[in-house]
Amino acid sequence: MPTKKSKTKTVSRAKKAAPVSRPKTPATTELLLEIGTEELPYQFVAPALRALQQGAEALLKESRLTYGAVRTMGTPRRLVLLVEGLARQQASAVKEAMGPSKAVAFDQSGQPTRAAIGFAAGQGVPVETLEVRQTPKGDYLFAVKQEKGQAMHAVLTQALPQLLAKLSFPKAMHWNQTGVRFARPVRWLVALCGGKILPIQFATIKAGNFSQGHRVLGAKVSSSKGFAVKSIAHYLKETERHSVIVDQDRRRAMILDQLASLAKSARGHLHQDDELLEQAVYMVECPLTILGSFKPHYLALPKEILMTSMKEHQGYFSLVDSNGALLPNFLAVTNMKLSNMQLIREGNERVLAARLADAKFFFDEDRKTSLADRVAKQLAVTFHQKLGSLHQKTQRVVAMAAHVAGQLGDDRVIQDCRRAAELSKADLLTGIVGEFPTLQGIMGGEYAKHDGESSVVSTAIREQYMPRAMEGELPESLAGKVLSLADRLDSIAGFFMVGLVPSGSEDPFALRRHATAIVRILIESRLRLNLAQAVRAAQEGLTAQNVTAAPHTGKGGAPDVIGFLYERVRFYGRSAHQLRDDVMEAVLRSADRESIDLTDLFDKMKALQQISTRAEFDPLIAGFKRAHRLTEKEQWDRKPVESDAFRETAESALHQTVRSSHDDYRSAMGTGQYGQALDVLVRMKGPIDDFFNAVMVNAEDPLIRGNRLSLLKEVDDLFMSFADFSQIVVQGT
Repeated sequence: MPTKKSKTKTVSRAKKAAPVSRPKTPATTELLLEIGTEELPYQFVAPALRALQQGAEALLKESRLTYGAVRTMGTPRRLVLLVEGLARQQASAVKEAMGPSKAVAFDQSGQPTRAAIGFAAGQGVPVETLEVRQTPKGDYLFAVKQEKGQAMHAVLTQALPQLLAKLSFPKAMHWNQTGVRFARPVRWLVALCGGKILPIQFATIKAGNFSQGHRVLGAKVSSSKGFAVKSIAHYLKETERHSVIVDQDRRRAMILDQLASLAKSARGHLHQDDELLEQAVYMVECPLTILGSFKPHYLALPKEILMTSMKEHQGYFSLVDSNGALLPNFLAVTNMKLSNMQLIREGNERVLAARLADAKFFFDEDRKTSLADRVAKQLAVTFHQKLGSLHQKTQRVVAMAAHVAGQLGDDRVIQDCRRAAELSKADLLTGIVGEFPTLQGIMGGEYAKHDGESSVVSTAIREQYMPRAMEGELPESLAGKVLSLADRLDSIAGFFMVGLVPSGSEDPFALRRHATAIVRILIESRLRLNLAQAVRAAQEGLTAQNVTAAPHTGKGGAPDVIGFLYERVRFYGRSAHQLRDDVMEAVLRSADRESIDLTDLFDKMKALQQISTRAEFDPLIAGFKRAHRLTEKEQWDRKPVESDAFRETAESALHQTVRSSHDDYRSAMGTGQYGQALDVLVRMKGPIDDFFNAVMVNAEDPLIRGNRLSLLKEVDDLFMSFADFSQIVVQGT
């Protein structure tokens, strides 16, 4: 038996022992959602992942579930959503609803009426909890409800199927009786939250915790039913063990490393092609790049043919030497790893050999007929049913090219541009362009050179579609710029005339891209073209061919081509030069729409934006606007200012400043020194301020009042001759 002393010691130790603490349940958890599908088109994957991430973030916010980070990953066979730091409990919310007025809700004795009782019942609250609040309309009843947040599992079980249903694709399909549309059939779903399965369902597919590996390589390490996953970290580890690199950024880095390594081994350089890289990233789950070759005699073909054939038919990367010349090699990103990769390489080489043989056949056959001999055949080709044949289009472009060249160059330039325009569309009838439409223009220039046309003509034909994208490379030659402008001006004027005008997000004929190209060519090349005159010439060419104009019964009447081009000037100025909208609007509003020089207008915009940063600019514009409003309100015509009618020194000082500034201003404007011209206007700030501080414009004497308005009209006219300064936004207005 223990002694009394030992018992005391035991009790003492028990009192000193720290209480056992149980681990707290973490406040946040994670969500893993995987949509397993048949192979998706590579173009669909990246947009679907962006939509999935945006939709998930919106859903979580609407569901009052806080989160740390939302990521999406994907391959051709899976779209994956990963949410970390996800709250386990939906945030509580207070909901308020306004009911009847106090006068209606209570009787004379202060008892609730049927209106108040009915409102309370409809809101699910006791009538005695209704609150009376003061509103702009008077005192009204409010029902205030505390909505307790639900458990995260319950919220997501309801919300996630809605998220999946909202995913859309350029093309979708039905594959079972549910009527659900998706890019490709959905084959499995993984939905795990904190390691537990969320019991959701989509298109009869019930979510679980089993994923699938690589279609071929994954079968070596897992059963047909797939492999189980427990968490995000476990999922990423297991998918890689089953030969799937889910993270597209990691696949891209792997592909780039492999491409660089193989290019170095072939003593070449990779031809950079971002579009092809994205295609490779979203076409494979486990990238492995191989180096192949083709027969060197194909290098006699233009390299554009070889590179386009490798890219568009097979998705191969090209290799070039240090001088940019094509090497007889290619790089292919595969989704397979065999013990003997020689078999895959040889298979790719055989397929490419057949493609290149076809391309050589088209090239050889095309050169048997000159571009000039193909022009007449354009009569049988329709450009657009409302705009005539391709031959008519060519005739209009010839006339436009001559007009544009006539504004910009001499007779020699006109002659070269006319010839280039005559042959510009002939390559559309060749076999190689029929096979590879992206080579239009490029092959026209090649064939023109073969036919013995001048280098100016062949270069212009080659450059006519430049820039090929919004930010693409511009034509380098003057003739190439002229031909590009002529073609695009005819297209815009033609489609506007027949009523096929871009609206909202619809622009099937890429007229916005054409207009942006016109703006860029003129401004970046500093070409002094009267754009209004060129548009009129394009419209006259269409009328001469009896193109039927569409009836315009809308509010604005006929579509405004110049207004459309101005809209692209604003877009270009905003995106490429960070010009302020009000600055651009001020210059465009004051422009003469009968004589439009975009280069000159853009110079004005840049000068105005630069001077707008000066401290005295905003106060100056405030003073100008005051003068402008007074003369505009009175609809004051310019009348001679009588110096004898001045009553204040400030009047004489302002009049003298206007007169003395006039010559300096006109001289600067005449030589295009717009910064200097604006400096002259800025120097007028003091006299304008002094005038308004000392002078009451609306004097009782009508002669004095009229003279002061005439003086302000002189100020207004001088400012408005540069830009419509009333459009400038001044801080505080």
